[in-house]
Amino acid sequence: MNARGTYAAATKAFRRLTQLEPRAAVHWMNLATSLRASGALSEAAQAYEHAARIGGWTAELLYNSALLELEGGRYEVARERLGLAAKAAPLDFEINYRYAHLLTSCADIDGALLATQHWRLWQDPNPELLAKLGALLMTLSDQHSAVQILDSVRNSPPPSLEFELSIISMLERTNSLHEATERLQKIEHLSVDEIGAEMQQRLLGVRANIAARNDRPDEAITLYRQALCVATQPDEQQDFLFPLAKALDAKGDYETAAEVAARAHASQMAFLDLTSPIPADSSGTVLAIADYSCDPDDVAQWTEPAPPVEADSPVFIVAFPRSGTTLLEQVLDAHPDLKTMDEQPFLQEALARLQQQGALYPEKLASVQPHELAEARRHYWALVATKLRLSPGQRLLDKNPLNILRLPAIRRLFPNSPILLAIRHPFDVITSNYFQHYWAPAYSRLCRDLPTLALGYRRTFDYWYQQEALLKPKVMEIFYERFVSDFEAQSRAIADFVGLQWHDAMLEPAKHARGKSYISTPSYSQVIEPVNRKAVGRWRHYERHLMPLREQIAPLLDRWGYEA
Repeated sequence: MNARGTYAAATKAFRRLTQLEPRAAVHWMNLATSLRASGALSEAAQAYEHAARIGGWTAELLYNSALLELEGGRYEVARERLGLAAKAAPLDFEINYRYAHLLTSCADIDGALLATQHWRLWQDPNPELLAKLGALLMTLSDQHSAVQILDSVRNSPPPSLEFELSIISMLERTNSLHEATERLQKIEHLSVDEIGAEMQQRLLGVRANIAARNDRPDEAITLYRQALCVATQPDEQQDFLFPLAKALDAKGDYETAAEVAARAHASQMAFLDLTSPIPADSSGTVLAIADYSCDPDDVAQWTEPAPPVEADSPVFIVAFPRSGTTLLEQVLDAHPDLKTMDEQPFLQEALARLQQQGALYPEKLASVQPHELAEARRHYWALVATKLRLSPGQRLLDKNPLNILRLPAIRRLFPNSPILLAIRHPFDVITSNYFQHYWAPAYSRLCRDLPTLALGYRRTFDYWYQQEALLKPKVMEIFYERFVSDFEAQSRAIADFVGLQWHDAMLEPAKHARGKSYISTPSYSQVIEPVNRKAVGRWRHYERHLMPLREQIAPLLDRWGYEA
């Protein structure tokens, strides 16, 4: 009865069973689940607690109770109970998937990656759960696992609409746009009466995403707005407001796009207040890492008998996000002697290994012993090996823009590494970040409004240039506007700097990107296009909103020769 949705009848039957067998915890749990499904959340909570008093908190009881807490918006309690359920049932597919999904929803990406690392051992998978897990793993940038799942289930008979929407989303995310569009055409006619409001919201969102990818902004705008009518809670609307703002921008309705982007950030901040609140004792400083600098006297004592030579060191790409790093990455990754792994936090994890050994970062690194540096490097390369295998003679391309804030770590661990610093007009970078839907709570809060973004941008480069003057790394600055305007000459100069013999494949980054199964960055849809200048000067459409920030970033405009 419960499974058929006849909740009132199910509740009556389970209530009767609790009267007949009051010491049977399973009856109380089933009663609670029926009450939850019928909307009687308070009574359901009491029934779950009663079941626990009788039979203890089993994995199943914890799982169902966590779903109740989620419906009530109590994310911290739900997260705790799902975590306990996953620990009690480490091989249960549905419990572990739901736990990882909740961690992702709460923007705990590291926790979600940890929770899914043994997904292949989970028992009793079915195509629908596998498809949902694949979509989740794409969100987590575990592209190898996600594509593996997609390939295993894409030809399965669709067991449900939810399965099909997960497949379509994965196909779009891997730039298989033609197949995604064809599959969507078979289901987009379904009405809310046939599938219910929640699934209609998801269907509208997927239809809008496909319309936007197929360069139909008017249709995408209409569909996103329809989805917003279904998603009535302010903190739930961010998933449609951010892409709506982008669609309005693509159409040329810039003022409305700016207004919708502001609403999107407000929705996201409301959601983060629920799921990832800032601790009361937090200073809230923008980019607090920039408060800590190397000590010149300490740097003067940095020594190591035999640090890795350049050929045995990564090539680093750093930047403020949205500065053209994905295009730069694809150009270099097209060279057979370089291999990328998409954005990974491995440098930070190697740094954490140094700190665990007692290093005070970044002020006191001279005292780190050679064997400690070697151990941190071994840890770094072991993490890299989980993502890719380098062939003999191949070098690693480590592209993580925010490693711009970890220059001291790069210089101490890999002093001979070449570093490519991607630079783009500051207002274009700020605009692009403002319209982007990020997951990480700290970075999402940095992007919550234009003044905060401008402050973070200025602090990032003030820190970079301060540390660069002190540490003197091997750096080449790549200006996006010059890169796309004089593409071959710039690409050849980059190859020379990195120490690569020229290879013509570097001139076809779009072809190279289309050959990759997955690109994890927000630029995945742009990088498969031929190199062009479409993104240059985008900020002019939002000049009214940006010009009040000019004084704050004027030193960088002057340094780089940009007009504003």
